[in-house]
Amino acid sequence: MNDAKKNTRLLMGNEAIAMGAIRAGVRLVSGYPGTPSTEILETAAKENDGSMYVEWSVNEKAAMEVAAGAAFAGARVMVTMKQVGLNVASDPLMSLAYVGVKGGMVVVAADDPGPISSQTEQDTRHFAEFAKLPVFDPSSPEEAYMMMADAFDVSEKYRTPVLLRPTTRVCHGCASVEMLPKLNVPAPEGFVKDPKWVIFPRLSYQNHIKMEERQPVLADELSQMPYNRITGGGTRLGVAAGGVTYEYVMETLDESKIRLLKIGTPHPFPEKLALEFLDGLDAVLVLEELDPVIERALLQIAGRHHLNVTIKGKLTGDTKNAGENSVESVRADLDRFMGRETDTDERFADRPALPARPPVLCAGCPHRASFYAVKKAARGRKAVFCGDIGCYTLGNTKPLEMVDTCLCMGADITVAQGIGHIEPDTVMFSFIGDSTFFASGLTGVVNAVYSGSNMILVVLDNSTTAMTGHQPHQGTGETAMGEITGKISIENVLRGIGVGFVAQVDPLDLHAAVDAVKRAMDMKGVRAVIFKSPCVVKKHKTPLRKVSAESCSGCKSCITLLGCPAISEKIGAAFIEPSLCAGCGLCAQVCPKDAIKEVCGNE
Repeated sequence: MNDAKKNTRLLMGNEAIAMGAIRAGVRLVSGYPGTPSTEILETAAKENDGSMYVEWSVNEKAAMEVAAGAAFAGARVMVTMKQVGLNVASDPLMSLAYVGVKGGMVVVAADDPGPISSQTEQDTRHFAEFAKLPVFDPSSPEEAYMMMADAFDVSEKYRTPVLLRPTTRVCHGCASVEMLPKLNVPAPEGFVKDPKWVIFPRLSYQNHIKMEERQPVLADELSQMPYNRITGGGTRLGVAAGGVTYEYVMETLDESKIRLLKIGTPHPFPEKLALEFLDGLDAVLVLEELDPVIERALLQIAGRHHLNVTIKGKLTGDTKNAGENSVESVRADLDRFMGRETDTDERFADRPALPARPPVLCAGCPHRASFYAVKKAARGRKAVFCGDIGCYTLGNTKPLEMVDTCLCMGADITVAQGIGHIEPDTVMFSFIGDSTFFASGLTGVVNAVYSGSNMILVVLDNSTTAMTGHQPHQGTGETAMGEITGKISIENVLRGIGVGFVAQVDPLDLHAAVDAVKRAMDMKGVRAVIFKSPCVVKKHKTPLRKVSAESCSGCKSCITLLGCPAISEKIGAAFIEPSLCAGCGLCAQVCPKDAIKEVCGNE
């Protein structure tokens, strides 16, 4: 085996980002889990040789501020989050753009075109322009790995945070990445007291001037990096692309026959390179996710320099303006632009559409029991159920239909307050997970108690951050580095804030769960019910359940009330698929005929 083979690893894009940061000498990694970014911090923790501090922070704002402190002390730091997490972290990041850093600081904000697992589609390249920060936009896992060292160098040279903006297919795609030797990075100098670390209006004004002055200098330097380049030629047509869409273009286009501009650092935009690309072209098609960032930059350059070239893309309706791109969509866009016949494979012309697979709570998920208990307790009462971001957002689906609103993390508590102030005769429920409670629920509870709101907080505590891959959080007693710490009790926190009624119950005990909710409904003020039961993925299966065909009346209550994917109808009776059943026992508690029994022994 040759050396190249020995130094090559098959890595997911997120793993490549983490390994690139480790190669570049990162000393602290902080973040908050969120698909598609989660595996970056997990990889850093797994690959930690003891030279790094790694933490799952309580939220993205805290992660940014922890990293800022380490960067002030001269350490190289990386902060990880998804695109909506950048909204939470934007307050400290905007100030950091003005104050600056000493050690290199790379903020990885993974965008989710689609969106596949997010509330919104957002393009972090806009935030880079808004905050006047450099941004790297990798097109592949290999490029993401290489970009990390350059991003840290740029950050330290210009004393500024730098954004890295991978998208879902870069984050979750896999590639063989050549592992390069670790860079020789000096040890952090330590924190040196200086007035520049204290943000004041006058200092911000002076630094704003410096930020504007550095933009063209940064643009020239970044444009010379290999992530920006022009290839091909031979016609008066051109294609510009960035991010993973560039890889799609390469799969569908003979680059020798058309001029191709690759943009890997979209802000500050490499104007000189763009001018070279536009020279002599009649028309350009811009292909990118999500927003027309490259397209608008080329339009501005063409207008400023009075170039007679047509720029096509999202703004002209020549490419779609929402969702992910794909090899197929890019091929169709290029076919129209170049006047080519669309190549269709006749073998698949008559294939049926794939069946719809709506997301559903896992079989045995304790959240299903929690929602059903509240639904049963509140039957006949005027009630509104405010939801939050997590697995439990799926409580909105049939047959539960227990999520009436869902805005953003933590908003269940505050939205419930707003509706309650306008409709005082409505019983207001808010559902929040245990991880989300710590991340963004605390301030809402404080607000509710302080303002004298009338609402019931339902904490769905499954002892993990389930939706993003079962990361630990402040209530689990474990850190990202595997250290055991004291668990923070949600019950004690709520009582300390001043919540008058707090009940904790196992939602899989249906009678006790319904009783706890009813007791809360009979009171006024801010009340809380904590439904505590571990995530079904994290616990051992309990004895399975089986339907007695002789006792089953075929009423389908277990199916229509719960919507558990393990239960279906078979020959006029309910049937529980053994390979899916988690043994939670909720179905047995709702069966009016007592027809669902535990499976004993080898039965």
